Amino acid sequence: MKRSTHTPLFLFIVFCFLLSTVSSCVKEEISSENTPQNNFEALWRIMDEHYCFFDYKKAEIGVDWNEVHARYAAKINPNMTAKQLFEVLCQMIGELRDGHVNLGSAFDYGRNWSYYEDYPDNYRADIIDNYLGRGTDYQIAAGLKYRILDDNIGYVRYESFQNSVGEGNISYILDALKACNGLIVDVRNNGGGNMEEARQFASHFTNVQTLVGYVRHKTGKGHNDFSDEQPIYIDPSSSVRWQKNVVVLTNRRCFSATNDFVKCMREFPLVTILGDQTGGGSGMPFTLELPNGWSVRYSAVVFLDPQHKHTEFGIQPDKPLSMDDADLAAGRDTYIEAARKMLHP
Repeated sequence: MKRSTHTPLFLFIVFCFLLSTVSSCVKEEISSENTPQNNFEALWRIMDEHYCFFDYKKAEIGVDWNEVHARYAAKINPNMTAKQLFEVLCQMIGELRDGHVNLGSAFDYGRNWSYYEDYPDNYRADIIDNYLGRGTDYQIAAGLKYRILDDNIGYVRYESFQNSVGEGNISYILDALKACNGLIVDVRNNGGGNMEEARQFASHFTNVQTLVGYVRHKTGKGHNDFSDEQPIYIDPSSSVRWQKNVVVLTNRRCFSATNDFVKCMREFPLVTILGDQTGGGSGMPFTLELPNGWSVRYSAVVFLDPQHKHTEFGIQPDKPLSMDDADLAAGRDTYIEAARKMLHP
């Protein structure tokens, strides 16, 4: 039976059914009255019953969700303003250090973006212009910018997997660059988007069906209530496939679907990952609502690498690299220059 990049449809349907059922239970068990206490309890319970990384986060960063409840419950009082409540709730979920965990209100969006804010950028958009050029120096196909650099190295800039890029776009680009000695795929600062877009792009860099990881779905309210691991494979694209060496450039802003893209690409023999560790974000997010209408976003599905390991806190590159101050001052991109040297015959 042919296996694809997609999670089997029946598992997805079962998961959605279980998720909707458990969500209904949460709403029935917690009062819908809009008070600070009820909103606090609703948020803590939603996370407790649906969030998928509790055991991993406890082992890695020492988060005890019951202890978190006790500590933050003491900060809730019936007379606090909405903004005061929002601040406390954001601090609570921020303990998880998960870029997919957010609290949305009419006046702010709670987030923990320490996965990149605490680290060097290792990217300068203005310097990228020195390589892409201006005007018609480079080409644009859907969400991709590309050109042949003056040393006959192909360069593709993929800024976001939220952009819809078709098989035809990718095939045309790779065909246009086929005479190049090698290819640089720059996904720095790509914060993610559609995982299927990312895997579709990755499928153009393998000639054989490749195991790229596993998925586990939350099946109940307990922290350890998960389905068995299901393998995820990438099948080779039926269209144009790249047959030469590739260097993928990464930094800490490579998050979510981009983290998954890097996880897939590192399984292919002609690909080298160069740069900084990715930002992680290996859970699939879902959203529920508090009694006061604020939206709660949380990681609900676990994706693992082929070695059954988490990539929630990022993926180490094959070749670590940081931007050089002298290069920046001269308008050079340290990453691109290093990749060009690696790809020269």
